[in-house]
Amino acid sequence: VIRICCMASHSNYSAPPVSEFILICFPNYQSWQHWLSLPLSLLLLLALGANTTLLITIWLEASLHEPMYYLLSLLSLLDMVLCLTVIPKVLAIFWFDLRSIGFFPCFLQMFIMNSFLTMESCTFMVMAYDRYVAICKPLHYPSIITNQFVARATIFVVARNALASLPVPILSARLRYCAENIIKNCICTNLSVSKLSCDDITFNQLYQFVAGWTLLGSDLILIIISYSFILKAVLRIKAEGAAAKALSTCGSHFILILFFSTVLLVLVITNLARKRIPPDVPILLNILHHLIPPALNPIVYGVRTKEIKQGIQKMIRRL
Repeated sequence: VIRICCMASHSNYSAPPVSEFILICFPNYQSWQHWLSLPLSLLLLLALGANTTLLITIWLEASLHEPMYYLLSLLSLLDMVLCLTVIPKVLAIFWFDLRSIGFFPCFLQMFIMNSFLTMESCTFMVMAYDRYVAICKPLHYPSIITNQFVARATIFVVARNALASLPVPILSARLRYCAENIIKNCICTNLSVSKLSCDDITFNQLYQFVAGWTLLGSDLILIIISYSFILKAVLRIKAEGAAAKALSTCGSHFILILFFSTVLLVLVITNLARKRIPPDVPILLNILHHLIPPALNPIVYGVRTKEIKQGIQKMIRRL
């Protein structure tokens, strides 16, 4: 049901408040949505399968009960929540035409997306610090990167980003929705939802912009600083093959982090240049950003790690 209210200045009529929204995925390309569902389904299965395998391996293998692998577990959990928050609803729209989403579920999805994306960025930053200590201060690593450090880092990651992201859905939910309830997106992003409101959304948009760039920007700066020190230390290593091994590991990590940040930057640019770029492009990028990093993270961070490879092989042999 699409509600449109006509707020005439000479009338006492007021339409009932919006209780649900209608998600319209790819408004210009409705015909090929079913074809898109196939690669999205495969990516979802890959992301969930790879992250579940990684979590079970770390849980079962006693030798992996170390701080670095606990951080990998945290990253996998965040990835799985992000996937399950967004993609099942997108597939339900494609397969069963279930386009409606309730008021509360919409803003809950908005909160999880905003908070968990920044939690993932913050986890990357903590992992970069872990690699910095391991390579630049190896003798101090056991005393600095402890289980207690991981517990405190996890509390910091969750608390900082949840508290900073909470005002986004709250500000959006407090707006009056008396216009059409059609969201031209597959997911409840703040901008897609709030622009349907009758109220001024300037503060809403400003808060998300400032909070998002403060959180993600500070994380990226600290990550770049950490890897700069790592690169400097690696280039000094004279042991044969040690420098190449360290560069291979840290290089793949840094590329994945840059990919995560670059996709966010592309999303911002495409939203700013909406008039020049088809509206379906940022929608597709937003969906892929909730799928590709979760699918790649366990492969780059996990499968390329010798100890995790051995743990997976042991687990397979037990089966």
